[in-house]
Amino acid sequence: MAKFDKIAVLNKIGSTGMVPVFYHKDAEVAKKVVKACYDGGVRAFEFTNRGDFAHEVFAEVVKFAAKECPEMAMGVGSVVDPATAALYLQLGANFVVGPLFNPEIAKVCNRRLVAYTPGCGSVSEVGFAQELGCDLCKVFPGDVLGPKLVKGMLAPMPWSKLMVTGGVEPTQENLTSWIKAGVFCVGMGSKLFPKDKVAAEDWAYVTEKCKEALGYIAEARK
Repeated sequence: MAKFDKIAVLNKIGSTGMVPVFYHKDAEVAKKVVKACYDGGVRAFEFTNRGDFAHEVFAEVVKFAAKECPEMAMGVGSVVDPATAALYLQLGANFVVGPLFNPEIAKVCNRRLVAYTPGCGSVSEVGFAQELGCDLCKVFPGDVLGPKLVKGMLAPMPWSKLMVTGGVEPTQENLTSWIKAGVFCVGMGSKLFPKDKVAAEDWAYVTEKCKEALGYIAEARK
């Protein structure tokens, strides 16, 4: 069961403005990445359902986070069907993210008051998702659609909460462009976790990058 409900999760995501997106087949590595992000100020973390037995890794990481990162809302990403969403909800996922919008996932998540953030590539898709209770929609892929889509969408639909994922970089220029366009938050993956840094277990780098990125977001919001 989710430790934090939909409102609590959205507040965590909104207050920081960033959700790291990460997958690793080794639970010990994943735990260290989550802790490094937590130490850097992150309070919502998306573990992606990318590899074989990913749910088993997630189960271990959730238990670890409950003890070592008590305020961290652990969520799952890359979910495309309701059965997978249900599996991760049983393992304690606090939110569910997908690359696409599947109305059946919304039903599963809404029943448990868990936030479902579907990937949307158009104004109409965001509108349909909102009708089914998706308070936060993911603009994906962000680097293809660009900040202008966000700005254009918010003009007629200013109530929309949007998370951009895909190609987001932990640089002041990139983060500022998205925040100024009006996103609620950003999802950031590979740019935050360079393969060489993860391989070298340079967790201090990850912590500092998170602090830096969160600082840029806070500055851009002023």
